[in-house]
Amino acid sequence: MIGLLLLALQAPGTTDVFVSGHDGYHTYRIPSALTTPKGTLLAFCEGRKNARSDTGDIDLLLRRSTDGGATWGPIQTVWDDGPNTCGNPCPVADRETGTIWLLLTHNLGKDPQSRIVDGTSEGTRTVWVTRSDDDGLTWAKPVEITRDVKKPGWTWYATGPGVGIQLKTGRLLVPCDHSPADQKFETSHAIYSDDHGKTWKLGGDTDDRLTEPQVVELSDGTLMMNLRNHLTPKRERGVALSKDGGLTWAPATHDATLVEPQCQASILRHSPSRLLFLNPASTKTREKMTVRLSLDEGKSWAKSKEIHAGPAAYSCLAVLADGAIGCLYEAGEKHAYEKIAFTRVPLEWLEK
Repeated sequence: MIGLLLLALQAPGTTDVFVSGHDGYHTYRIPSALTTPKGTLLAFCEGRKNARSDTGDIDLLLRRSTDGGATWGPIQTVWDDGPNTCGNPCPVADRETGTIWLLLTHNLGKDPQSRIVDGTSEGTRTVWVTRSDDDGLTWAKPVEITRDVKKPGWTWYATGPGVGIQLKTGRLLVPCDHSPADQKFETSHAIYSDDHGKTWKLGGDTDDRLTEPQVVELSDGTLMMNLRNHLTPKRERGVALSKDGGLTWAPATHDATLVEPQCQASILRHSPSRLLFLNPASTKTREKMTVRLSLDEGKSWAKSKEIHAGPAAYSCLAVLADGAIGCLYEAGEKHAYEKIAFTRVPLEWLEK
């Protein structure tokens, strides 16, 4: 009996956080998870009011959990701008002040990405930031920072999606992507703050057509950006390094272990000796949500476990207050956008 109980405690447990068609929204997409300095788990997403489309009436939503994802509080609306698009959540926690900063983007609901990129839209994509000083209970009115972090001529822009990180230096860094002037492709970059979120500045670009980045800081202070790959037929994740805190990035390489079906993914440091990675591990379609563990700073991935065999897409990792791994991801049985689920993965189970 004791043995069975221990096995149960060490097995992953899954809860549904946002279910498409419920609570007034057609579809929930673009999950983002963050454990606050106080140990509260925040789950952000886009609530797409009338359709699954990336365009239209989209609100930025949040649910909080104070018990590591076992139960969740009610849906909170962080930003609703009527018929317009408020999305691409990318939070970062300041360990020194306790403030949670949330970077996000906005565009007119009538303007699809294709028209924003080709210059025929009524408006453009803008960049915003909000903050919470009470562990995610309330949020300040979003403030626009487009002039500080978007070059003239850039068209499309996305913060994350996923999470930002705080470097050992105290710098807050948020990975982003954009479409350069007169180009239809996207490329990645970083933005950062060295004054605890008061102001935000533009960092360096990566290679063309590597998008939807996430970043970890390695033990020697090098930043490693992991990127969605639109180029190689091998369907391998892109990897770019920065030695100067995100101001410049070396030419990208590819990680043959981290296969992908062209989809966003998540990478996060668990502890001084462990990195985590989460994505739909398939070269064919968005399926097989898999969490991986690296013990050598991302040079190899020693352990991997599948947590959802069926359709699955965007995802985000969090390290829970008790050291377990939190996986927030899009999933379903018939298609990947039926719900946003949360799976609590004990580290011991992944390391077996």
